[in-house]
Amino acid sequence: MKLTVVGGGSTYTPELVDGFARLRDTLPVGELVLMDPDENRLDLVGGLARRIFARQGHPGRITTTTDLDAAVDGADTVLLQLRVGGQAAREQDETWPLECGCVGQETTGAGGLAKALRTVPVVLDIAERVRRTNPGAWIIDFTNPVGIVTRALLQAGHRAIGLCNVAIGLQRKFAALLSLEPSELHLDHVGLNHLTWETAVRRGGPEGEDVLPELLARHGDTVAADLRLPRPLLDTLGVVPSYYLRYYYAHDEVVRELGGKPSRAAEVAAMEEQLLTLYADPALDEKPGLLAKRGGAFYSEAAVDLAAALLGGAGSPYQVVNTYNNGTLPFLPDDAVVEVQAAVGAKGASPLPVAPVDPLYAGLMAAVTAYEDLALQAALHGGRERVFRALLAHPLVGQYAHAEQLTDRLIAHNREHLAWA
Repeated sequence: MKLTVVGGGSTYTPELVDGFARLRDTLPVGELVLMDPDENRLDLVGGLARRIFARQGHPGRITTTTDLDAAVDGADTVLLQLRVGGQAAREQDETWPLECGCVGQETTGAGGLAKALRTVPVVLDIAERVRRTNPGAWIIDFTNPVGIVTRALLQAGHRAIGLCNVAIGLQRKFAALLSLEPSELHLDHVGLNHLTWETAVRRGGPEGEDVLPELLARHGDTVAADLRLPRPLLDTLGVVPSYYLRYYYAHDEVVRELGGKPSRAAEVAAMEEQLLTLYADPALDEKPGLLAKRGGAFYSEAAVDLAAALLGGAGSPYQVVNTYNNGTLPFLPDDAVVEVQAAVGAKGASPLPVAPVDPLYAGLMAAVTAYEDLALQAALHGGRERVFRALLAHPLVGQYAHAEQLTDRLIAHNREHLAWA
């Protein structure tokens, strides 16, 4: 089995490689190809990746290349984890929206739109090159904003599924709080990428007992603290929102916080320098502890599980993925991309039935879905008016004066990445 990681020079990659090494019985990778245009980073990450495989006795071969076509040729699965513009572009995404009183974040709000505009054309070009050589290959997208990028891939006819680590992270947190194994819990995870709610936590599978009321009663303070939301809000909702909902439920509070401290992008950039220095040490043969602070917790487990299931292997039968709605949430268009539990196998993902969704969540999902549709049109076709319409539709922007200012700032800061600007 050949698996290719596009963006293999990312400092995330050793987390992924560690998962491939530990879980080789689930996903027996014969060749792992790390592709990245940055040859220096690729050499550092590739060297550590080989040492991780050697330490754990993995028989697979790891190759590195800057040649995309060679990397994807013959691959069974291609995993996308790229960041167009790097941390410098992320720094901009997280700062200029604050000038207009709006959240600055790399996947949500105006910053998320900027990332989508930079990313969608690049990802579609990669996918076309995969299709030319490997029409049967699966594309797993971990590149943010996952919902919009996955929708672009699916609408272009690619064999693609989006992946996020929010659900698997919550599953493991809940299992630890309840003194259970993660495999014992099934989440009723409903929404869009980075806009989700856990409406039930079931012991044993999709039809199991819902232990969410017990979880909130016994550990509500801990859950609320992790989400940085007030406990009474969780009690009122009776569900667990993802931590990205804080940008909506506490928008003004978040804007004040973000305006008074260094950006997350600056923190990550400094951390990446330290990580790359560690990766250069020929004695290092395991992922360093610092990597846990980089983000992407449990990413490797989720990726291995999904790839194994898609390739007909030992992956879990039910997984949280991003895929076409196709009637799963009847208040959204069929071609919207939703993030829900699905039965995953060699033919792809089939969403499980979802209980009726409270209007409190359904309304926000519908609004953000409309924004995502407009954002995708802007990413595919360009133009200032399309950017403005997407921003005006976003619940975190809304006001026309904000949308006008944000449109100008977005284009000014991203001109080098926008072919139409």
